[in-house]
Amino acid sequence: MATPSGNSIPSKTFTNMGNLVKLLPTGTVFMFEFLNPVLTNDGHCNVSNKYMSGALLVICAFMCCFSCFTDSYIDSDGMIHYGIATSKGLCPSSSVDTSSYKLRIGDFVHAFFSLGVFAVVALLDSNTTGCFYPSFEKTQKVLYMTLPTVIGTVSSFVFMFFPNKRHGIGYRTDEDHQEGKTA
Repeated sequence: MATPSGNSIPSKTFTNMGNLVKLLPTGTVFMFEFLNPVLTNDGHCNVSNKYMSGALLVICAFMCCFSCFTDSYIDSDGMIHYGIATSKGLCPSSSVDTSSYKLRIGDFVHAFFSLGVFAVVALLDSNTTGCFYPSFEKTQKVLYMTLPTVIGTVSSFVFMFFPNKRHGIGYRTDEDHQEGKTA
């Protein structure tokens, strides 16, 4: 039986993979991976390196969570407006009714699992393990190798069941997301 090209299994798979990439904290992970080797002295830390690397971990973890609560829309003039989702809508909002952008349970689920994905990537990074807990990689090799796969798989399923319709700061705002309408 033939299926329309937009509804085929490979098409759905690629669409879901693209959505997963959008949902993961890729910008924050990139910033962490860029700065972490410098701040940890390539895993050979002294006390000041530990404080700076710890601060980087906290800042990046906060950004992973915070980005799950941001959204954007295009107004009637074609201008993109960004805001933070609240219980009443987007803040700050212009004259457009943004009540459809209220906080949802899925926002908190996404924040939790995005933080989990970031934590696995960041805390199991070779520079981080070398700095904070150098014997971990040798003594906990099975955990070190399987935890990222397990967390990634669980997060993928959760993201699939709680699809995110937010177009936060740094994400593309599409045409369906105009004038206060959600996609």
